[in-house]
Amino acid sequence: MLADKFKNNSYILYISVIILILFRLLLTATVPLLDKTEARYAEIARIMWETNQWVVLQIDYGVPFWAKPPLSTWMSAVSFAVFGINEFASRLPSFILNLLLIILTGRIAKKSGVSFYLPGFILLTMPEFLIHTGVVSTDTALGFCITLMMLSFWKTMNSAGKTFWNYIFFVALGLGLLAKGPLIIVLTFPPLFLWCCLDKNRFKDLFSKFSIVLGILISAIIAIPWYYFAEQQTPGFLDYFIVGEHYKRFVESGWKGDLYGNPKSVPLGMIWLFLIAFAFPWIQIVLFKLWKNRQTIFKNKWVSFLVLWLFWTPIFFTISRNILHTYILPVTIPIMFLMVYWWPEYKNKKVAIRISLIFPLIVFIAYIGLFATGKVDNYINSDKYLLENLKITTANKETPLYYWESKNYSGQFYSNGKAQTLKTFNELDSVLISNKKIFFVISTKKVVDIPKKYKDQLILTQSNYKTSIFVSKQKP
Repeated sequence: MLADKFKNNSYILYISVIILILFRLLLTATVPLLDKTEARYAEIARIMWETNQWVVLQIDYGVPFWAKPPLSTWMSAVSFAVFGINEFASRLPSFILNLLLIILTGRIAKKSGVSFYLPGFILLTMPEFLIHTGVVSTDTALGFCITLMMLSFWKTMNSAGKTFWNYIFFVALGLGLLAKGPLIIVLTFPPLFLWCCLDKNRFKDLFSKFSIVLGILISAIIAIPWYYFAEQQTPGFLDYFIVGEHYKRFVESGWKGDLYGNPKSVPLGMIWLFLIAFAFPWIQIVLFKLWKNRQTIFKNKWVSFLVLWLFWTPIFFTISRNILHTYILPVTIPIMFLMVYWWPEYKNKKVAIRISLIFPLIVFIAYIGLFATGKVDNYINSDKYLLENLKITTANKETPLYYWESKNYSGQFYSNGKAQTLKTFNELDSVLISNKKIFFVISTKKVVDIPKKYKDQLILTQSNYKTSIFVSKQKP
């Protein structure tokens, strides 16, 4: 009986989606916050919750973080208030957002006659979507808002008159401006405009089915107050965020104005390699089907809508060197819908299902391997276990914690913000003299650079491939 069920693709999809969601939830709850991006956003949310400062994001106490709007930080901070300060609470909002997308797209797919679980299966077996289902990031909120905008636009344009979807479009736009700023306009309006150009009657529908003035007002009411108060409390924010983060960051290779790190400099066109790798294997199948049906793509309004949605983002980022693989997250949705569209006629379903499970299986094996062998402390890119072993927030909470040259964000988060930075040996001399006991944290590869006079005063107490922690010798 069970064997018969597994011969049925729908049953396989159902079981796989349930297992993948549970496995992703397990990762969300048990894997420590990783340096540096994820731990950084979690620490910003923790500081927001602790200081009760909900307007200006802070990368450290009193240091404003101007690089991103607050939506994802607000969600993590609220989650901290409910579930406490931990990695599960910080990641839960992104897990819920992607779960909502799976449910929404599943309902849409079911109306077209395919399994409710097919969209979820395709999305959860795409590396980029699986990674972002439970990670502290601004991209998940942006991807959610873009999806909501695009689907509400489609729903509105294909309805007989004005519906609530017309207002959802503007609500999603307002939230998108709070998720990652004007980028949501850049990634949605051009493909929507091009799609309308394919049939000029669509412009007439646009003005008759959308409450444009009221809609813009809704978006403005949602987004503008935060921008106004952020500029009022930290003058200069708008210039940095709008001009710096949305123009210079992408067009100036090696941009020197980045206040929070070094800008990336990848080869031009790298976004396409990210797309091929992180949307595997479904993008490969979709590209093959598009080539095979190239004569009719723009004659089908649903397929043309999805194709423009899919390709606009990588086309836009083709000329940028300062990009990450996370930028392809919003296009995982049109890839999935194109795959759903061709699924009934697709002949190699079982092969596609098996190949698509390769990435989740690799993640599962790596997870089991790390935790089962007890090697997770040594190889995880986080200071969590080192600090827990030292009881840095309990028995040793009064002992100062100093990082050499710069703090790891995971160190800040898991020490509840008590980590401080030493940048010179004079400062190290000073804290060694003035404290009976300190913890001194340094990059493992820099341990050899510590002068002997300091090594004689310190004892190595915790270490992994990335971080070493010394404790000062007790003074008489």
